[in-house]
Amino acid sequence: MLLAIDVGNTHIMLGVYKEENILVYWRLATRKDSTEDELGMIVKNLLHNSRLKLTDIEAVAISSVVPPLMYSLERMSNKYFNREPLIIGPGIKTGLNILTDNPREVGADRIVNAVAAHNLYDGPLIIVDFGTATTFCAVSGSGDYLGGVIAPGIGISLEALFDKAAKLPRVEIIRPDRVIGKDTIASMQAGIVYGFVGQVDGIARRMIDEFTVEPKVIATGGFASLIARESETICKVNSLLTLEGLRIINGMNR
Repeated sequence: MLLAIDVGNTHIMLGVYKEENILVYWRLATRKDSTEDELGMIVKNLLHNSRLKLTDIEAVAISSVVPPLMYSLERMSNKYFNREPLIIGPGIKTGLNILTDNPREVGADRIVNAVAAHNLYDGPLIIVDFGTATTFCAVSGSGDYLGGVIAPGIGISLEALFDKAAKLPRVEIIRPDRVIGKDTIASMQAGIVYGFVGQVDGIARRMIDEFTVEPKVIATGGFASLIARESETICKVNSLLTLEGLRIINGMNR
């Protein structure tokens, strides 16, 4: 079995695969000061609750955009699973041609998403990931990673609004019944949801104009389903896209 770990700035996604099938997955809060033993015990308990054992794990694959956690993750893999983890980075086979000016600058999560989308869906593609930042990645039909866009994410945008505007409360991020809000909370929810729908569709359309063949727009991340319901450009949501990419890349490199 494969333990796939995707470390983002806000959340850590973990999933256990048996061949191509995901058996179970979890989402944890990212703590940059976590030790290998804290991480190891958390994973051990999660596996135990799913009737799995440490010895069931035959391989570990890690994608991370949080460098301070990498040492602890590597140590955790070696100590608790007796496995050297596959870490997504330079030198790893991905099947992608990265055509950016500096390929080393492209985040591991974006590469993994692109690999998954290219292997699961017919290209060309635009992948929108609703994480701490909202990222847009362009992939050609032949598997060339063309570049993309990075925009502020929904969560941090809402936190900035709460922090900087003294009279505005924290609100639940849900679709309001109408765009014109009748109170502060409904007005904020409309601004968040429809504002980001407009951002996604606006950026996606401009990216589509730069393709010679119209791409499919695939969404992933925590708010993907919410935004996709209102979007005119998103055609598919896959909340496990990054874990799928880790599974595929692990198969290429083992």
